[in-house]
Amino acid sequence: MQKVLIIDFGGQYIQLIARVVREHNVYCEILPWTADFERIKAFNADAIIFSGGPHSVYEEGAPKISDKVFELNVPILGICYGMQYLAHTLGGKVDTAPVSEYGKQTVKFTKGRLTHALSKSSVCWMSHTDYISQVPNGFTVVGKTEGCPVAAMENVDKNIYGVQFHPEVKHTVEGRQLIKTFLFDICGLKGDWNIGNFVNESVEALRKKIGNKRVLCALSGGVDSAVAATLIHKAVGKQLICVFVDHGLMRKDEAKEVVRVFGEERGFNLVAVNAEERFLNRLKGVEEPEAKRKIIGEEFIRVFEEQAKKIGTVDFLVQGTIYPDVIESGSATGDTIKSHHNVGGLPSVVQFDEIIEPLRDLFKDEVREVGRALGLPDHIVDRQPFPGPGLAIRVIGDITKEKLDILRDADYIFRSEIAKAGLDKEIWQYFAVLTNSRTVGVIGDHRTYRYTLALRGVTSTDGMTADWARIPFDVLETISNHICNNVKGVGRVVYDITAKPPATIEWE
Repeated sequence: MQKVLIIDFGGQYIQLIARVVREHNVYCEILPWTADFERIKAFNADAIIFSGGPHSVYEEGAPKISDKVFELNVPILGICYGMQYLAHTLGGKVDTAPVSEYGKQTVKFTKGRLTHALSKSSVCWMSHTDYISQVPNGFTVVGKTEGCPVAAMENVDKNIYGVQFHPEVKHTVEGRQLIKTFLFDICGLKGDWNIGNFVNESVEALRKKIGNKRVLCALSGGVDSAVAATLIHKAVGKQLICVFVDHGLMRKDEAKEVVRVFGEERGFNLVAVNAEERFLNRLKGVEEPEAKRKIIGEEFIRVFEEQAKKIGTVDFLVQGTIYPDVIESGSATGDTIKSHHNVGGLPSVVQFDEIIEPLRDLFKDEVREVGRALGLPDHIVDRQPFPGPGLAIRVIGDITKEKLDILRDADYIFRSEIAKAGLDKEIWQYFAVLTNSRTVGVIGDHRTYRYTLALRGVTSTDGMTADWARIPFDVLETISNHICNNVKGVGRVVYDITAKPPATIEWE
């Protein structure tokens, strides 16, 4: 199988590089810059991409890898810091730019092997303070801006290429074309990897790993855990036992729906555990969101351990962790944005031989493709994302049964009205948040003092970036009236119009 290796120098867009490569049906994996050369060599890549990063090549401790990578004789593409690293390592010169470039910039291209399919002038996304003031011997400049003399460079003889901008982000108009040129015209790749390959390879790998041992799967009812469970079931069949924990933090009637769909319709070996009282007792008085996540993550594991003891010998725990969970929970090269209950929220010691995360390297849209390849119906595959900690991170401040019930009713109305308006297929995710703020209102001649409810709707493809959904005002008006008139405890409704970034999709 043809493969591309992406070296992560700490760039914020590293996952987008991987997504674009895979969108071209080319398999790729990411390794941190700290990986030793033997590990890089063992991957046996057909091409290597150096990512961007926040550092300067002159900083003490700046990311770098072994120069032996240039002896592998495979095409190399450097992006942003990756290109500066190439220039610095191969004898060029990198300086602090007189004017930093951030955001959209117009790049003027000359015809080169990397740029032959691009327009003479195109909008690209820049984010840099340093720039290349002198290219290494043998390199040709094939792109520049007014403030950046080397926006793209290449050495055709050595098969090494670099761009100062970020072709992986959608703001770079012809970025995907540039990556396509690198993958197919320069590297000669076939683009024959697809989700079907992933399913077959994963099933085979899971069979070898699990053998004849038993597996416990954390099934929440969401897309990720449903696909993970189905993948494991395809690999080991009856060795899989699924445990659904009703922590009392689900949406309205959702616990019943999970049992019906997966226990009755899909025929999973499903154990349903009602742990509402247990979770709410642990969360009582807790307001800090990271604390909530870690408490829920630990309590999940403890419930699974207890169920495993009742079931008998269970060697593996399966979770539906996906790549955005890993990215946001922090890595060796990135900041922690928030700890997902199934990644950064896990306790340090668990009573299983290993935790298996078969979807850990996939994005949400890829997970849905895997689900379809496995034959899961659309009403499961197309479910909008729901966080593992559930409504605990949609109730701001301390959590009580009363607040959860208020939120459940309001959220149900919101989702129902969106469906009635025919917007449920257009909006990637939509939900209600119960704030901890009470505001004055009036009903009849009486003063009220009730909670402010926030509505959130976003459009996205992978959850890494998102824009707020433009829900028509008349639909929002209907939703607001319905909630305020029917949900006791809500006196004011507001709509969140913040993109990601700077915000995250969830409020906590």
